[in-house]
Amino acid sequence: MGFFSAIPAGLYAFVLRIRHLLYDSRIIKRYRADIPVVCVGNITVGGTGKTPVTEYLIDRLEDSYTVAVLSRGYGRRTKGYREVGPDSSFLDVGDEPKLIKRNHPSAVVVVCEKRAEGIARIRREHPEVDLILLDDGFQHRRVDPKVNIVLVDYTRPVWEDHLLPWGRLRDLPSQMDRANIVIVTKTPPDITPIDHRIAVKSLKLFPYQSVVFTSMVQGEPVPLFPDAEGLVKPGRNVALLAGIGNPRPLADYLSQHYELRAEWLFRDHYVYKVRDLKRIVNELAALPEDTVLFTTGKDAVKLCNRKKIPVELQRRLYRIPVGIAFPDDDEKRFLRLLSEHIASRE
Repeated sequence: MGFFSAIPAGLYAFVLRIRHLLYDSRIIKRYRADIPVVCVGNITVGGTGKTPVTEYLIDRLEDSYTVAVLSRGYGRRTKGYREVGPDSSFLDVGDEPKLIKRNHPSAVVVVCEKRAEGIARIRREHPEVDLILLDDGFQHRRVDPKVNIVLVDYTRPVWEDHLLPWGRLRDLPSQMDRANIVIVTKTPPDITPIDHRIAVKSLKLFPYQSVVFTSMVQGEPVPLFPDAEGLVKPGRNVALLAGIGNPRPLADYLSQHYELRAEWLFRDHYVYKVRDLKRIVNELAALPEDTVLFTTGKDAVKLCNRKKIPVELQRRLYRIPVGIAFPDDDEKRFLRLLSEHIASRE
């Protein structure tokens, strides 16, 4: 960190400014679909909660629209356009698209690194689709979405961060100006009014932009395999296995409701190897015998192959469903704002 990381960060900032200038001046043309495209993105590397927000939007919009989700499919071993099916491997489509399809089997879920091509092909192959959720597409300037929703992690404020590799920002903070709606995620449920005002002020938004706050909501643990016992009650000995961008809020939640005995934390989108699982089994043996292993939904899609998961883990593995919650009347306001932006003629 420090001086030596500030030099490449400065070069990265220069490249970003040139790139945005080319798009803003229309030297590079942008693609606008003939149906609404709602982009859900961020300017931070991982961990802002895009997948729970995307799934929330599917739930709220599918009564009014036929929704498709388009993602890059980060970390997949394939290239090009690929539709996610119920039996697709996460290795071929990415862990997040696989999770979304599992939780929303009726939705069209597609991966394609060239988003404009992906949208055009969805229109050809699924003419019934009349709204597309562009997952993690805020930096993909080639597509001009109808609505830009940008997520900001309350636990990792943008205003206290720096560009890569000095910090975790993958885009210029000034690009927040392109957001129609900013969602502050992972907000403490008991946030004080003064902390709320400080966060809003720190975002430095313009009058045409709106901000809402959300917190993460954890559901009842669900066993990954039928060998596992039933309900895991609060106070139980647990351990955490996670390969997500920011596992701290989940770890904090577990510490508050259970006896968190150990954590195995990997980088975002990590693909678990046999040696990783063997090491976890060995280290679990040193913990209380009743310890169960909690993981995330995104990790669970990579841990469901019974042939590759040690028997000792199969009876201990549980996933924790995660959703979002709005304080007070913020949800009604958010849905109203989103509806207005989708229906606008801009």
